[in-house]
Formats: sequence, C-alpha cells, structure tokens
Amino acid sequence: MPWFAGLFEVSAVARGTLFVMTGASGVGKGTIRAQVMGYLHKSLHYSISMTTRAPRPGEKHGQDYYFVSKEEFEARIARNGFLEHAEFVGNYYGTPREPVEEALDRGLDVLLEIEVQGALQVAERAPDAVMIFIVPPSLSELKHRLLLRGTESLEKIEKRLAQARREMEAAHNFHYVVVNDELGSAVNDFMAVIRAERLRYPRMREAIAQALTHDPEIDAENAVLEETIRKAGS
Repeated sequence: MPWFAGLFEVSAVARGTLFVMTGASGVGKGTIRAQVMGYLHKSLHYSISMTTRAPRPGEKHGQDYYFVSKEEFEARIARNGFLEHAEFVGNYYGTPREPVEEALDRGLDVLLEIEVQGALQVAERAPDAVMIFIVPPSLSELKHRLLLRGTESLEKIEKRLAQARREMEAAHNFHYVVVNDELGSAVNDFMAVIRAERLRYPRMREAIAQALTHDPEIDAENAVLEETIRKAGS
C-alpha cells in the first residue's frame, strides 16, 4: 500500500461528495478507477453504470457495468430512473439514480465513471459535484490504445477518435483535468483531487471544532511543564 493511502480515511460529514470522472473512450478511465477504488474502497462508493453494449472480455455484470437490453434501459428512462443517461456510438449508458442518492444521503463519497454527455448532465443537475476530465497525452496515443484493445473495427475506432476530439473541447466545463500518460502518476493526481476536496472547510468542521477543545490529560502535563519552566527561571 502506498504511503498516501491512509491519508484518505477522512470521516464524511453530513451528505457525501459526488466525484464524476469522464473522458474519451480508450483514455483509461476504467483502469484509473480500478486502482483508485483499490486504495479507497473503504471511504469511496463506486456507482456502477448501466449500459446496453455487450460486455468486453473480462467484464462482469454487476461489477463493471449492469448489462441490460435496450428495452429494459428505455423503460428505466421512462420511470426517471437515471441520474444521467446518454447514447454513445449506438449504445445507451446511464447511472441509476437511487443507489447514488442513498449513498450520498448516508454521508458516503460517490465516484461515477461515465461518458462525457452524461457528465455534462450531472454538472447541470448536481452543481456541487466535483468534475474530473481524463485526457490522453495525444490523439496518436489514444488511437494506439484503441487499436491495441482490439475490440472494434477500424471504422468504429475512427468514429471514436472524431468523438474524442469533440469531447475534449468540453474540458473547460470541468474542475480538474488529469493527463493519463503514465498510469501511476495519473492515479496519484486523481487521488490528490479527492484529498483536496475532502480538506475543504465544509468537510473539516468537526476537525476545527476539535481543534478548539481542551484535553484534560494534556492540560495537566502542560501545567507540570509550565511549573518546571517557572522554577528553572527563578
């Protein structure tokens, strides 16, 4: 476990904070998220998204995504069951509303990993959300990663790259930008955002109140030290 992991065990006060991670397809959102959750799973709740796309190799239903039919997804839209939803490259993606609201109300911090369209919806509906945009070091590197992934045709990859160019123009709408060049550095940067947000005044009211209190045992020791100093000076 890295030295910084223990720094993140800050108790939640009142309602939790919603962290929204987004970025172009293939930029490494899922890899960053998995490592962050490995460190912060005790203090950060990951909200699993729902999608109509087919699972990729190694993905598990209920762990990476909830994989559902188009009909089931559209029925949930009709019930206002999503915090956000969007259609991307022919597939629906969305965040079920109820689990997020329940976790935040319990004082848990919540992490969403969602598409850019959906993230912009969340920014409008939840102005207190912390918005984090993941970018590649270059479009050339992004294309390289998509080619190595080997899950889509060349035509579909070109569509994703065109979409990525458009999406990165929306980066100015986000509070933080993390460049995923070297994975370890990107994970550290992402966790630094969480740490900084947890140190904002509203989250630290308990610590401030505690700082203004007196500890009888320490006060007794202080009295002894004061008396020793007085005697030494007399």
